[in-house]
Amino acid sequence: MSTRIAFLKGHGTENDFVIVPDPENAIDLPPAAVAALCDRRAGIGGDGLLHVVRSAAHPEAEGMAAEAEWFMDYRNGDGSIAEMCGNGVRVFARYLQRAGHVTEGDLAVATRGGVKTVHLAKNGDVTVGMGRAVLPDGDVTVSVGERSWPARNVNMGNPHAVAFVDDLAHAGDLLSPPPFSPAAAYPDGVNVEFVADRGPGHVALRVHERGSGETRSCGTGACAVAVATARRDGADPTATGTPVTYTVDVPGGTLVITERPDGEIEMTGPAVIVAEGEIDADWLDAVTSA
Repeated sequence: MSTRIAFLKGHGTENDFVIVPDPENAIDLPPAAVAALCDRRAGIGGDGLLHVVRSAAHPEAEGMAAEAEWFMDYRNGDGSIAEMCGNGVRVFARYLQRAGHVTEGDLAVATRGGVKTVHLAKNGDVTVGMGRAVLPDGDVTVSVGERSWPARNVNMGNPHAVAFVDDLAHAGDLLSPPPFSPAAAYPDGVNVEFVADRGPGHVALRVHERGSGETRSCGTGACAVAVATARRDGADPTATGTPVTYTVDVPGGTLVITERPDGEIEMTGPAVIVAEGEIDADWLDAVTSA
């Protein structure tokens, strides 16, 4: 390893990420290293880390290399591995554009949640094909303090519990994961979204992301919320043949989510690179081995 490691910092609706370009998968990033880099006081700071690797160079992605040259090896802010991150995919694509690997238009990105289609628009927005939602059967409940709500179980390649509330303040501080039941519904933990109506086709959310705490935005969460809201409103595009679009306000901005008649979900929003620099590898080795 060289004494310096390149990095960038980016965000999508203020869901922010440390970006580590590593085309040949040569940089070791154990959970402790990721957590140190994402630390907001002693590191660079971020909700998660985007490890940019060529699919052919990563054992988890080499089977997708024929479809997607690049693999988003995504990690949560605590160093744990996540299946997908919708805002992360947009920022990942923006980095590939900035680095000259892709241009405006369509591209494919490999993730642990499968290959995602991405469109880089001229106006700066990025649209991601997020796949289809899975809605497992069974009742789920989430709680904050003495309040409890029924929640919709939605899987977007990662698990979500969507609860509708009268006031987003009812979600509390979201510093720790909101309790849920039954435990068997989410054996590996869950992302919990609290949702309030803002008008026709318009909702707002707060989210506790598994492994990261409350974040300013969650792309897969916004998609899960749109699907759960559509079903609550009696809309199912796969049954009616009519697409449904929701504007979803997150603390860090706004995302537009469309569920198509074929069940595919598209998410559109901004993605921004704000800085780039170098990580001191000696520091990273020291904090990793501490």
